[in-house]
Amino acid sequence: MPTLTKTTQSIKAKNIERDWHLFDAKKVVLGRFITDVAARLIGKHKTQYSTHLDVGDNVVVINAQETRVTGRKAQQKIYTRYSGYPGGLKEVSYERLKQKDSRKIIENAVSGMLPKNKLRKQRMRRLHVYSNDQHPFGGKFTK
Repeated sequence: MPTLTKTTQSIKAKNIERDWHLFDAKKVVLGRFITDVAARLIGKHKTQYSTHLDVGDNVVVINAQETRVTGRKAQQKIYTRYSGYPGGLKEVSYERLKQKDSRKIIENAVSGMLPKNKLRKQRMRRLHVYSNDQHPFGGKFTK
């Protein structure tokens, strides 16, 4: 007589299906918009979400040049990076970084909202940010 056991099926890495999502950053508040982008990269919207697998989707963000922040963050927010050498601390304001390379603002914000683990780099590779509305992924969006 066979015994009945309850087992939970877990998704395998080879069975993960990735969709493509297009986000328009025109005239949206940066933080509220980035939470949706990060959730799609992580895969929390999927029923087969698992913390140890990268089940997230591909995300394309267009019009990065036209994002906005609330309050006085445009003047006060400072992005820092450090080379590791003495005197190697570099600081740039939000306004200056937006003029220089607006894609970096969205990439930094998304990276800060992703979990700090081994899957972070894989998830960031699936984020594609463009300053205007031109991108090479036109036929990949299903929705």
